[in-house]
Amino acid sequence: MSVINLNEANFETEVLGSDKPVLVDFYADWCGPCKMVSPIVDEIADERQDIKVCKVNVDKAQGLAMRFSVMSIPTLAVFKNGELVRIEAGARPKAAILAMLD
Repeated sequence: MSVINLNEANFETEVLGSDKPVLVDFYADWCGPCKMVSPIVDEIADERQDIKVCKVNVDKAQGLAMRFSVMSIPTLAVFKNGELVRIEAGARPKAAILAMLD
């Protein structure tokens, strides 16, 4: 499944209304650690059909970043049944990102 780019308009439907767990990557184009995490997130999206993978560019969707108190990037969040169940700031290896989904 491909990565879904989120904004204020589609967040409710794609994340809070999802019947699958959702991994959300809060990032910015200028962020070095974000550039390291991005291909890992893309890989997870390709490998896992049981989850939805989304990205939020914090420069373009500042309201979403503020809503979830994203103070540093990258920040990865996991939503299940419309609820935020886990949020972690900082670059992580693939195994750590996958562990967030358990």
